Amino acid sequence: MRRTIERLRAEFLEMPGLRLNAPQVQRLCGVDEAMCRTVLNALVEMKFLRLNPDGTYDRLTNEPRGQLRSAQADLRPRRIREAS
Repeated sequence: MRRTIERLRAEFLEMPGLRLNAPQVQRLCGVDEAMCRTVLNALVEMKFLRLNPDGTYDRLTNEPRGQLRSAQADLRPRRIREAS
């Protein structure tokens, strides 16, 4: 199960905005329905995925429209200390 969770997390991280239903996850991961439900439930409990009203799953950090929330980054130049 751990391997399937890691695989599914990687897919959702690699493709922002990805939305899949349970049968699609089954095919993608090559698992049976029971394993698929267990993995999806685990990822929902871990607050990585959410179940949408239409039966699809997407990353919890996605906005309802499938857009990713903007991340705050500190883009100020950093001082580099010179070696003496």
